Amino acid sequence: MTEKPLPPDNHVHTQWSWDTATGDMEATCAEAVRLGLPSVAFTEHVDHTRWIVGAGAGVPAAWLRHGIDNGQLVPPPLDVEGYLASVEHCRGRFPQLRILTGAELGEPHWHRDAVRSLLGSGAFTRVLASLHSAYVDPLGGYVDTGQHYRHVPPEQVVGDYLLGLERLITEYDDFQVLAHIDYPLRRWPADVPFAPEAFEEQFRHVLALLRDAGKVLEVNTRVPLPRTILAWWHEAGGEAISFASDAHRPDLIARGFRDAVAMAESTGFRAPADPLDFWIRA
Repeated sequence: MTEKPLPPDNHVHTQWSWDTATGDMEATCAEAVRLGLPSVAFTEHVDHTRWIVGAGAGVPAAWLRHGIDNGQLVPPPLDVEGYLASVEHCRGRFPQLRILTGAELGEPHWHRDAVRSLLGSGAFTRVLASLHSAYVDPLGGYVDTGQHYRHVPPEQVVGDYLLGLERLITEYDDFQVLAHIDYPLRRWPADVPFAPEAFEEQFRHVLALLRDAGKVLEVNTRVPLPRTILAWWHEAGGEAISFASDAHRPDLIARGFRDAVAMAESTGFRAPADPLDFWIRA
């Protein structure tokens, strides 16, 4: 029996994202072609929030190759010229694959001027908004949400994150897709079962705000999105979803997509007539 074609991967990183030392745009395109993907969006990181790297905050060692200023990680700017040249090279090398430009905007509601300047060029087709940061009172600054678990109970990490998403969605509009609504689950304690129902009111509120804003919910397969959350999106009247591997190296593109597609179909979403589009309500 022939397998169904995979949907586009709308959230992929390459060597142009500051947080990966293993990205390779050309190799990623080759893998996308091998898998039969209709398209890929290279949504490189655009971050301006500084994270504390001392005092027990902890960050991956690979990130420390970038500038450190007064104990804070300083994310380097995206090399737009180099990135766009790489995209054009890959478009010529892989004409059978639709390659979209893109950006993943970290906390864009905190950095409006910088983000406006970047997007003003019109060079980016797929724009994601994401929240990665959490404020830690004892440290007097921000850390990656995964490091927030070092300082507060797990329930507060998720609760604070969802509150942050409410603010992002209501304070910033210049994006298409909300990335990884379940980002804190990447570091949720392995010995504690996660129950979305414990945060149902907050999740549903975020999803309603996202629906009212006319945005797309991302199904990020870095960790399996709880089916309940996707079902709540359908119940809220969410119109579309976007599949995302969030891959930071070529062999991880479209990982988990078969299971994600099955879950999407079971919760009331279907492939669009144009395989390059977002999935829509059935």
